[in-house]
Amino acid sequence: MSPDSGLKGFCSRNILIILGFSFIMAVIALIAVGLTQNKTLPENVKYGIVLDAGSSHTTLYIYKWPAEKENDTGVVNQIYECKVKGPGISQYAHKTSDLVIYLTTCMERAREVIPISQHQETPVYLGATAGMRLLRLQEEWLADDVLTMVTQILNNYPFDFRGARILSGEEEGAYGWITVNYLLGKFTKKLRWLTLMPNDNESQETYGALDLGGASTQITFVPQNQTIESPQNALYFRLYGKDYSVYTHSFLCYGKDQALLQKVAKDIQATNGTIQDPCFNHGYSRVMNVSDIYNSTCTWEFQNRLPFHQFEIQGIGDFEECQQSIIKLFNTSQCPYSRCAFNEIFLPQLQGQFGAFSAYYYVMKFLNLTSEEPISQEKMIDTIKKFCSRPWKELKTNFGDVKEKYLSEYCFSGTYIISLLQTGYHFTPDNWKNIHFMGQIRNTDVGWTLGYMLNLTNMIPAEQPMSTPLSHSTYVFLMVFFSLILIAVVVIGLIIFHKPSIFWKDMV
Repeated sequence: MSPDSGLKGFCSRNILIILGFSFIMAVIALIAVGLTQNKTLPENVKYGIVLDAGSSHTTLYIYKWPAEKENDTGVVNQIYECKVKGPGISQYAHKTSDLVIYLTTCMERAREVIPISQHQETPVYLGATAGMRLLRLQEEWLADDVLTMVTQILNNYPFDFRGARILSGEEEGAYGWITVNYLLGKFTKKLRWLTLMPNDNESQETYGALDLGGASTQITFVPQNQTIESPQNALYFRLYGKDYSVYTHSFLCYGKDQALLQKVAKDIQATNGTIQDPCFNHGYSRVMNVSDIYNSTCTWEFQNRLPFHQFEIQGIGDFEECQQSIIKLFNTSQCPYSRCAFNEIFLPQLQGQFGAFSAYYYVMKFLNLTSEEPISQEKMIDTIKKFCSRPWKELKTNFGDVKEKYLSEYCFSGTYIISLLQTGYHFTPDNWKNIHFMGQIRNTDVGWTLGYMLNLTNMIPAEQPMSTPLSHSTYVFLMVFFSLILIAVVVIGLIIFHKPSIFWKDMV
């Protein structure tokens, strides 16, 4: 045997050994990545229903999640939304029998959306917010009657009804905060591949939550390195293995509808029955009953015997004057703490990013101010100022498909949002860019309902669960990469084994 052929044999054996080793390692890597990333496929799914009984309307949400992944983040999806036709349930206090028809359409749709086999194990929750909180303050027995009737109605459906109750303002704020951060994935930490241990460096700060409804508004966030001076505004959570000290407050009567009633109730005191109102567009007019203004608990302090039973609002459309009249609703003259929002309510120094949703989003969306890029305070003020200055006749022509009540109040609502954020919460031009107006995150509506259901179904564990350590794109890349290595090893091995002459010819 020639030295040449001996060398070739020796090299061939070594190359085959290397290729064999590479083949085995690639197979092991493929199996490791697959086993690490993939969990047992869910055999079934679960559903949940939450009814958001707000001050101006009720909305039914249906959620769905894989049964075997209840404690993973980001697996709960909103699959259906049904807006109940009519006002909030508090408006049915004197006609509770009408609630049967009121709830029928959306509950029947829930029957159709959720498979019959899942009906009996699908939990249903109804949470009432500021409208019912006000009714309870006004006439507690009427609020009880409404909840009793709602309970009877929902118990007649084949679902697992788990109660109708009035949420406190602090609960509403906290559940909204949970929803925002759950959907953004802020509670969980990324896991590093192979070590399968949480990477503390990748944990992210939570978002604050700004919620604006018809009757109340909430602000909730985690203040860093600050003491929450008022214990009633402090909430403590342990979520996914981390402790959170959360500040929250709900300002009852400072939702956009009740704030407007407060402003009008204050303005009619010094008139003869006609209000020249800068918060409505020029040329707009509306006749209202005095009793409709004073029927609200929020306007009791303004009650006065007036020489007329009806009054007329005439719009003059002036942003600066409108803002000045709104600012008078916020009492900032006294503060028993180191810092306050308004009405002597403690507010820590604002920190981090904020998600603003519900009426914040709907008003800003109409005004075309909900782009993904942060909107400056200056641009927002300029846009609302221009809108308020437009004649009512022009708005009616350009937005004829918008309900007149909503269209007529956008000037007030936009100005009120600016005033609340500026004067009420002390957002400055510098941190204005931290406000993000949110309608949905990953096709799920932002609000308190998802957080409420997650809490009641114990779907956010106190301790950190194991989750997939790789993103989907990384997982696919690694699988393709190791597969290509396997193919290359097999091809080269076959060439060396069957036609070594070709290999050695290329080597020469």
